[in-house]
Amino acid sequence: MTLSVVPCLVRDEWDAVVNSQQGHPMQLWGWGETKAAHNWSVDRVLVKDGQMLVGSAQILLRSLPVPFRSLAYLARGPQAEPGREHEVLDAVGRYVKATHKSVALSIEPDWDADTVAVATLPATGWTPSPTSILIPRTLILDLTRTEEQLLAAMSKKTRQYIRKSSREALVYRAVTAAELPLCMAVYKETAQRAEFGIHEDAYYSDILANLAQGSPIYGAFDGEKLVAFLWLASSESTAFELYGGMSEEGSVLRANFSLKWLAIQEMKARGIRRYDFNGLLNDGVSKFKFGFADHENMLAGTWDLGLSPLYPVFAKALPVARRSLKKVRGLLKR
Repeated sequence: MTLSVVPCLVRDEWDAVVNSQQGHPMQLWGWGETKAAHNWSVDRVLVKDGQMLVGSAQILLRSLPVPFRSLAYLARGPQAEPGREHEVLDAVGRYVKATHKSVALSIEPDWDADTVAVATLPATGWTPSPTSILIPRTLILDLTRTEEQLLAAMSKKTRQYIRKSSREALVYRAVTAAELPLCMAVYKETAQRAEFGIHEDAYYSDILANLAQGSPIYGAFDGEKLVAFLWLASSESTAFELYGGMSEEGSVLRANFSLKWLAIQEMKARGIRRYDFNGLLNDGVSKFKFGFADHENMLAGTWDLGLSPLYPVFAKALPVARRSLKKVRGLLKR
């Protein structure tokens, strides 16, 4: 039986569906609203077998120059009942092609790389994408483990720094919405020091407003001064690190160790089962992350389904365009 695809226009209904299918916070309504306010459009669909829900997908759409029309993108989606992943993907692909006439559907599902669903993607028309947005190599903590088990899996040095930084004259707590400018000041300082780009302030304000309780921020304070922060997005099953920053003072006090442990504890207290560190590279930040576990995870990565005869041209042009854009941004920064 061919699955049906039905748009969902009600926030509470949508978020309930995503959470019932153990979906990622980037599939929640609030994340889509934020992207829709910043150069994307969004379409949320339920995939049904008769009256039975078998999947769902928050589709982000980015307009492209003629003749490509648009790119459709699923950030850590879709949601699908186990064993029905390819049926759901096929239904969503047909829907996107018919409704939006996109050149391609690009997915970065929240699936382990070694699953059957991922291994069989090539046989169903999917190809590895030449570009990625989210890093597939990551670290995901199992928060159903006890705090003692989580601490035991950390490196000895990390446990020592957690104890040491917790003894410093710092207060670790949730950051209020009114204190967001403090986070942005630290984030801009961090970005300048580490030489990475950030969005305009409105983007971060929109995330906080649209995700509300699903976007907690934790900070380390020296009196009224914020010296480090860690910003998450969370669904009922998964916590995902979005952003973080630290001042020079926070670095000296190693505030990021106790701060991350606080975030992990808070997410565990909410009943969340997975804590995703949002990517691992071969850099100092990743070395810091590695201290919190004795393993790493590999997710599915980025896959494209061509929906237009122009897809081969698009696939070849996109990496070149992104490299050129990166070069231009670097020149402007200098």
